Amino acid sequence: MESIVKQSLLYDFYGELLTEHQRTVYEDVVFNDMSLSEIAEEQGISRQGVHDLIKRCDKILSGYEEKLHLISKFQQTREMVGEIQKLTREFKETEDMELIRQIDQISSDIIEL
Repeated sequence: MESIVKQSLLYDFYGELLTEHQRTVYEDVVFNDMSLSEIAEEQGISRQGVHDLIKRCDKILSGYEEKLHLISKFQQTREMVGEIQKLTREFKETEDMELIRQIDQISSDIIEL
């Protein structure tokens, strides 16, 4: 995953678990595209302090994903729903009952996630 995309996903899923200060700084880097120097000046801390805070937040958020796997489950579910949509379109064209069995299996797999 590209770094910014990965950071955005991690933040979307686990950002609320960071402190308010960590969230503010992390949002400035990831979503507001601010430089470390800009954030340091705004927050009244050193540039190195901002850098360390971002690295620490990345580690914390990645740790949550390693333990909870919410992002990977979300991505699996999206792929499976896409497959259901594809099979449903095919069924409308062919009325092949095997497709219904496949849809049923995929939906059961989603429920088990």
